[in-house]
Amino acid sequence: MNSDNLSADGSLVPLSDEKGTLEILTRSLFSLWDTVNSLTRLRPTKRDRYRVAIFGSARVDPNHWVYSAVRDTAAELTRLGCDIVTGGGPGLMQAANEGARLVDPDGSLRKSVGIRVELPFEQDVNAFVTDAFERKTFFTRLQNFVLVSDAFIVTPGGIGAVLEMLMVWQLLQVRHLHDTPLILAGRFWDGLLEWAKDAMRKSDSPLIGAGDLTIPQILPDGPAIVRAIRDHHAKWKTHQEKAS
Repeated sequence: MNSDNLSADGSLVPLSDEKGTLEILTRSLFSLWDTVNSLTRLRPTKRDRYRVAIFGSARVDPNHWVYSAVRDTAAELTRLGCDIVTGGGPGLMQAANEGARLVDPDGSLRKSVGIRVELPFEQDVNAFVTDAFERKTFFTRLQNFVLVSDAFIVTPGGIGAVLEMLMVWQLLQVRHLHDTPLILAGRFWDGLLEWAKDAMRKSDSPLIGAGDLTIPQILPDGPAIVRAIRDHHAKWKTHQEKAS
């Protein structure tokens, strides 16, 4: 007999007992989360793919210069040997996936990945994705990004991009992520860091440490971003070779 069908004292609980049923469901759900959390701690000893997650707005038109800049940067990262991971949607997500496909049209060497989330108004996965995954919630989608990515680039975006950036920032702050670049692309993000410095680092009541402000790197353009990823990628390759 499954213990989840039992109350805390071990007795059977009929479905007509609403309170008892709710207690069992709650206990089972918390147990399920414990299992998921344990499984996500597992990591392969050696990995053969270096993945860069690129976050950005779904609303940027393909004719905009930022679209071209993101596409070209993703292309250079693909030439470097990186898989590209995005949210799989339009706009700057599509630009990044397009850049990967320009370099490797059939996806035989590098992956152009899209991790989608179910929304009532979003479009289908963009045409440049070679490997598409669907998640039910933003929470599971964000966790998926964190689990598979070796570096994060945040291009101009709205609330979704800010959410993704802040989650990675905090995971680095509390050291749930280690040695993982968080790159903010262009001057778009200057105001955010200035606000954090002015509002969160007040001398009378600092809410964050001085080092927390150094976690995100603001890099001005594609070449600077590629150089930063190239350096980290080289260290990653050395680590993988030692693990073999």
